[in-house]
Amino acid sequence: MKVREVLDALERYAPLPLQDSFDNAGLQIGLTEEQEVTRVLLCLDVTEAIIDEAASLGCNLVIAHHPLLFHGLKSITGKTYVERCVVKAIQKGIAIYASHTNMDNALQGVNYRIAQKIGLGNLTFLDEKAAQPACGAGVIGELPQAEDALTFMKRLKDTFNIDCLRHNGCPDKKIKRIALCGGAGGFLLPQAIALQADAFLTGEMRYHDYFGHDNELLIAEMGHYESEQYTIELFADILHEQCPHLETIQTSLNTNPIKYL
Repeated sequence: MKVREVLDALERYAPLPLQDSFDNAGLQIGLTEEQEVTRVLLCLDVTEAIIDEAASLGCNLVIAHHPLLFHGLKSITGKTYVERCVVKAIQKGIAIYASHTNMDNALQGVNYRIAQKIGLGNLTFLDEKAAQPACGAGVIGELPQAEDALTFMKRLKDTFNIDCLRHNGCPDKKIKRIALCGGAGGFLLPQAIALQADAFLTGEMRYHDYFGHDNELLIAEMGHYESEQYTIELFADILHEQCPHLETIQTSLNTNPIKYL
């Protein structure tokens, strides 16, 4: 398959116009979209180690969730990890593609996968956008059975391998209706409250946004990487369905830059 054919398969699922205005999803490094694909490495972040891993596995295409390039480069001298990644990818003939907020906002996208891992049903977008096809930010759904807050948070930690789950004061009410958004989703807290969610889950949010909600809903901050880690699995499923003969490899590296002592 050619690079363009693989990218078309992803973009049929999550079209680039679904991305947010600040984003830079799409093909970021690639001298030609007509290049034949050997293997594809799937990851969350592009780092120098990821590019080395791709080269060692014979992958000439890296598909990541987070874009390597958010801002324009005025020089490429190797002074930042982004510049070093650009140089290394070009030297090794590796194309890099990012499917970011377009995959977040897509129907059955990143947030749907998070909800699936938690066991939520009756899913709808938390903040639906007026677009075709249907898309939106975050999702809201329900557990089959209500759980007490502590039991739910312990299950969340186990499911997403979370070392440190930050949360507000646990409300006494049971947790059944859950709103969520992977990554930096704190901006959706007002929608979660308006839709009477029992809990709001996200990857990261601001300190002051926690105040005043202890009696309204549980707020749980999972970690940016932890919340979105199953995006790699989502990529694999899409490409297996759309391109069954394409060999994909999920990275063996944990690229989370945040460590816990």
